[in-house]
Amino acid sequence: MDDLPLDQVRTLLAVVDEGTFDAAAAALHVTPSAVSQRVKALEQRTGRVLLLRTRPVRPTESGEVLVRLARQVARLERDAYAELGLSSVGEPTRVSVAVNADSLATWFLGALTRVPGELRLCFELRREDESHTAALLREGVVMAAVTSSPDAVPGCSVRLLGRMRYLPAASPEFAARHLAGPLEETLPRAPVVTFDRRDEFQDAFVRRLTRGRTGASTGRHLIPTSEGFAEAVAAGLGWGMVPETQADPLLRAGRLTVFAPDRAADAPLYWQQWKLDSPALAAVAEAVAETAATTLRS
Repeated sequence: MDDLPLDQVRTLLAVVDEGTFDAAAAALHVTPSAVSQRVKALEQRTGRVLLLRTRPVRPTESGEVLVRLARQVARLERDAYAELGLSSVGEPTRVSVAVNADSLATWFLGALTRVPGELRLCFELRREDESHTAALLREGVVMAAVTSSPDAVPGCSVRLLGRMRYLPAASPEFAARHLAGPLEETLPRAPVVTFDRRDEFQDAFVRRLTRGRTGASTGRHLIPTSEGFAEAVAAGLGWGMVPETQADPLLRAGRLTVFAPDRAADAPLYWQQWKLDSPALAAVAEAVAETAATTLRS
């Protein structure tokens, strides 16, 4: 196959970002017909359907590959312009990263403060569960991600950052009321706090405890912020798996108790990023790795 025409690849990206062919045409200052012709030509060249003609338009799996390529090319172009002194005056370099809520609430922001200020970076963070952040990389939405997957997304590198420890915790009053007796019997019935409907961390803990017989109670509170989650557990709404960093001050204050101290759970975290020779991305990756080495368990 011949080289992919970059104008067609960029047009595909514009359609995905703008959501419709008409909006992409306006952004590119061309006619909708020209946009449609470029996309069709790219589909013919690759022999694949690249877009689902929905509203908004969505890329197919093959389309995601080319969307990611377009974003990477744009990133390299901006880096090249910056090195040549041709970038717009005062325009910062934008770095997009997907990160899970617990990392964002505990250690990740500290990593960003380690990035040298002279690089003039502007961060765009996307909060997502660590088991789903890799999907944003695959779609080309972000340049890097903190993820629970050791399997590299195509076109990306991966390295282990460390392990975040979670403690099975509850308020002392809650534990006395709901967890008196064998945990295998009391915990599956006790009210539980979860992050959202996709959060199965508490269920997995109960299944390990009961050897797969049952998950956590259906009586659950959904608290979709990391700080709110820890506070809800400390307030006695239910029990939950609280990050060790957040649990420590609450334990010292007597607001939390660890009801199964020998059953802490460690969640491995990985850093995945595009394989690009980008000074901005390299600096962020180094800062993240350095911070993780001092805050996460090895």
